Amino acid sequence: MASVLEIVNGISQVLANSYDGATDEDGEPVKIGLKREEGHPINDSRVMDGFSVKMYPGKICIHYHAEIKLKDLHKNDFESDVEGMIEQIAKFLKKEFKKITGQSLSLSADGDVKIIAQETSRVRHFIQAYRNYKCSGLDGLDKINEPSNDSIDDKFRSFMEQGGWKKSDDSKGASVYAGNGKVHARRNINSPYKPE
Repeated sequence: MASVLEIVNGISQVLANSYDGATDEDGEPVKIGLKREEGHPINDSRVMDGFSVKMYPGKICIHYHAEIKLKDLHKNDFESDVEGMIEQIAKFLKKEFKKITGQSLSLSADGDVKIIAQETSRVRHFIQAYRNYKCSGLDGLDKINEPSNDSIDDKFRSFMEQGGWKKSDDSKGASVYAGNGKVHARRNINSPYKPE
């Protein structure tokens, strides 16, 4: 069983190796299953899509974002296409995590896919979708929400309790250089400056 740190580092390394245009050890393009990988990169119009991962106690959340045309948004199988895309990303995460760490990553879907579509023009829309997955190794992140222990050294605590920044009313004010060889001073904090 991988520790929390190993899981976080492994997923972070998978994300670092999966940018647009990434290549594997053999120089071949990394295939995630995204739409940006289809077609010719120069001759065909570029499809903009990508993903990210957020980690929570006991869960990870896979976010998918893409720019699509209005006609694709109104297809009957649009939601299942987006859900399939997120599942492709989850498979890619598991496969690459196993390759990097040598350990398996267990992900099980937790809830439905949430999709937000926003109009960017009369032809194109920008979609953002996410789905939560239960990840058994991230249970140790629960300690983040626990209150912190008081770990102040006793010497520093006694110094802070002395109230070092307070001044008494009858303390003299510091001398102030006024320029041209003149120095002004105050009798106390409340008195005006006078030349010495």
